[in-house]
Amino acid sequence: MTALTDQEQVEQANTTFYEAMERGDLDALSGLWLEGEHDEISCVHPGWPVLTGRGDVLRSYALIMANTEYIQFFLTDVTVSVAEDTALVTCTENILSGGPAEESGELGPLVGQLVVATNVFRRTPEGWKLWSHHGSPVLTETDEEPDDETPA
Repeated sequence: MTALTDQEQVEQANTTFYEAMERGDLDALSGLWLEGEHDEISCVHPGWPVLTGRGDVLRSYALIMANTEYIQFFLTDVTVSVAEDTALVTCTENILSGGPAEESGELGPLVGQLVVATNVFRRTPEGWKLWSHHGSPVLTETDEEPDDETPA
């Protein structure tokens, strides 16, 4: 068995990050982020301010997981760049999520969303760890054309 390249290891770490989110596994997700006094992490969720520090970042994921009944990520346009001990992953998160359960106990309506994401990893003795995640919503065009003409 051949060892994975740095690029393959980073791609695997990136996939593991999204899988932990899908499972709602905060412990696994926490283990994927850098920790240490010189490793200040940051995160930007779509529409949120910048969060810095382990406490704020991990609390944000706990909040998201507590309020999301179902979430699935289909990643497209994944690119991985590695420069020494730092790696950059860009991708499009095609997200399918479910709202709170109805009174009947069934999952609420499913909602789709497109987010472009940048994930920055650093090499550690324990493997590649997330240093920063930044997600930005993709604005989609509607079928309706704006009415630029004024009636005469």
